[in-house]
Amino acid sequence: MDALRLASWRMHNLGLRAPGDGTPAGVVARLGAVQSQDYGPATWSVGERIAGAAEDVVHGAFAEGAVLRTHVLRPTWHFVAPEDIGWLLAVTGPRVHQLNAYYYRQLALDEPLRSRCDAMLVELLTGRQLTRKELAAEFDGAGIGTEGFRMAYILMNAELNGLICSGAMRGRQHTYALLAERAPQSRALDADAALAELTLRYFTSHGPATVKDFRWWSSLTQAEIRRGLDLVRASLDSLEADGLTYWFAGAPPAAADADPPVAHLLQAYDEYIVGYSESKHLLNVAGLGSGQRWDRPVFNGVLIIGSQLAGHWKRTVGRREVAIEVLLYAPLDAGQAAAVQAAADHHGRFLGLPATVTTTML
Repeated sequence: MDALRLASWRMHNLGLRAPGDGTPAGVVARLGAVQSQDYGPATWSVGERIAGAAEDVVHGAFAEGAVLRTHVLRPTWHFVAPEDIGWLLAVTGPRVHQLNAYYYRQLALDEPLRSRCDAMLVELLTGRQLTRKELAAEFDGAGIGTEGFRMAYILMNAELNGLICSGAMRGRQHTYALLAERAPQSRALDADAALAELTLRYFTSHGPATVKDFRWWSSLTQAEIRRGLDLVRASLDSLEADGLTYWFAGAPPAAADADPPVAHLLQAYDEYIVGYSESKHLLNVAGLGSGQRWDRPVFNGVLIIGSQLAGHWKRTVGRREVAIEVLLYAPLDAGQAAAVQAAADHHGRFLGLPATVTTTML
């Protein structure tokens, strides 16, 4: 199977070819987790996978706790489903703690102090939701310094220990809440069941993907991944392509070569981009942009046409429209131009605004 076919198959499984999820919670649960250190763009990653989704719907799901946000898988925020947050933290939290160990030492956050901070957070957040600034003031008042990155790691430690997670937004400020209050329905799985669930969830939603891809995404050890594959091998298949072994669940979708081109305006941390390491090249088979240096403002978004990198984009949201500027690697033909406008219109509907598109060659 050639690289373009694999990339198209992957996009289908990620919900970019034909959105099949009806709710933000459905998207997040199916993907296992959605990287979300940039909250606003991450809501677009979720909304793009729901036909007719609006930004307010995703914000509403987050406010209600139907989608939660915490540090899991890697030392960064992810959206997770409340029913999954407990076992996801149980299976990947210890690995993230190991990755954070250097920073705990550098910030003088030894285990006894982190335990004290955990207890304070539970007391402070019982029955209420507080912002980071409010929590930092309480810690400073108790003689626990929060300067630099110290408060961030105090909070991340408590998240990884399954004590706290996101609360509802307060205006534009994020809050923290007790996980037990925010997700009382969270499932508990034993170690093997959690490992099997995470392995199957990844290769079902992100496949075809390699073991190294999964290792990057999950932070699991090689031994844990081997065990996970052994547990779910009956539910997965594999194939060889260009010297790599790709794992997946289910048959590939029908080829769409004859269909009109489809464009996607992806945010920089969309799962199609950050969900892979070894096989990330599948989204850019032509190798466009290697060594490219720009003397222009940063365009963080990624334009995909078909399944391949075609350029980068940024948006300016006004009161009456969203202006989308696109930097292209190659001129667009009429069909591609129409696809980019359709992608912009989709993003505009998400924001509740008409969209305009301007293009420039890199």
